[in-house]
Amino acid sequence: MSDLPPDLTWTRAAPPDATGPGPWIEIAFGEGDDGDAPVHLRETSAPDNVVTTNRRKWDAFVLGVRAGEFDHFVDGSDGEQPDA
Repeated sequence: MSDLPPDLTWTRAAPPDATGPGPWIEIAFGEGDDGDAPVHLRETSAPDNVVTTNRRKWDAFVLGVRAGEFDHFVDGSDGEQPDA
């Protein structure tokens, strides 16, 4: 694993009613609150594989998600539920 601060607080992105180990994506914000502050992402099934970006890029990604820029990657993104 890279040289990550040992005191990171990982937040799991999982549905509120989720049970079991996932796999889920987890995110941890490093020290600082400027655009260059680190943001770390990992998957619960491979916690030693951490991707690091910065706050400016993370914020741009979140804005894109909220604006629907990635909806074409999701089945049923047109408001209809995908077939089970």
